[in-house]
Amino acid sequence: MNSSSSHEIELEDTADTRPILIVPYMWIGDFVRGHTVVRVLKQRWPNRPVDLLVTPLCAPLVDYMPGVRAGIVWNLPRSRLALVKQWALATELRARGYGTALVMPRTWKAAIAPALAGIPERVGFFGEARFGLINRMRWGEKALPRFIDKNAALALPSGAPLPPEWPVPQLSVPTEEIARWRQANGLGSGPAVALAPGSVGASKRWTYYPQAARLLIERGLDVWVVGGPGEKGLAQDIVTATGGKARDLTGTDLRNGILAVAAAGVAISNDSGLMHIAAAIGTPTMGIFGPTSPYLWAPLNGLAATVVQTKAELACQPCQRTVCTMNDHRCMRDIDATYVADVAHRLLVTQPSVR
Repeated sequence: MNSSSSHEIELEDTADTRPILIVPYMWIGDFVRGHTVVRVLKQRWPNRPVDLLVTPLCAPLVDYMPGVRAGIVWNLPRSRLALVKQWALATELRARGYGTALVMPRTWKAAIAPALAGIPERVGFFGEARFGLINRMRWGEKALPRFIDKNAALALPSGAPLPPEWPVPQLSVPTEEIARWRQANGLGSGPAVALAPGSVGASKRWTYYPQAARLLIERGLDVWVVGGPGEKGLAQDIVTATGGKARDLTGTDLRNGILAVAAAGVAISNDSGLMHIAAAIGTPTMGIFGPTSPYLWAPLNGLAATVVQTKAELACQPCQRTVCTMNDHRCMRDIDATYVADVAHRLLVTQPSVR
């Protein structure tokens, strides 16, 4: 997908060159969607550098985000305020001379370091009554329909209407890097399908990946399994079901997953961070949805195929729950492996080229 139809944000003061800090949500999919915020800011202030606060997990994504000057890698613990680390981060931020900080999360903790750093303009929604920490408070978050609307609205002037379309996230992965990665992993040059069987929450996991992988391999395609260390068991099930022909590429380094979905001809994913990565790269991506709403959670980039159950919609959909508590997970069980493999094969055949 390209962004030629995206609404252009009105250009503002081009003489302002103070850098901007974005404090995004740190889940992988949400971090990818944060690139829309970067693009809005660069349209609004093309001469202001944009940096992202980032965890070590998400840090590799910054290397592929056009318009981002730098990622400030910092790992704050989730369970406590960690004031010593907040002071250290504030010192780092103060040295960089930011003029504006956009604080996406609604928590106290997310706003502490920008406030301690004395960043003059700190924009965020009301959240946890963050008076003083946020000095450009925004209201009306609950009236915004989607997660991307809540985030990207902070990059607009206060009170500005939402555009008809947001600029879509873009991840640019050099073809030379993809080729080196394929060679280093002994993956050859054949057409491949990347499978992302993991997700946050068991209810979002489609359980027929092993069957789909076997069907794809029978059609002469390479199959790679991508994900984090928590998906090792799922990957092993797929490798076993294919007689060892599928490749387990799961691991701790997100860069490996980025390069895998960039190299693949098609990516098949649950509603997860890797789905957003693949779509933002431009890899034809099939998103499998059951308990979550594609309208709310599918990538802005669009999907090559949005896969939902093939029978009538269930009354409990979308439940948004992490664990199924009714209908024995029918919203995912009714999605047929043969159907998914057929769509993936058709997408590969119709692509003008394979990475």
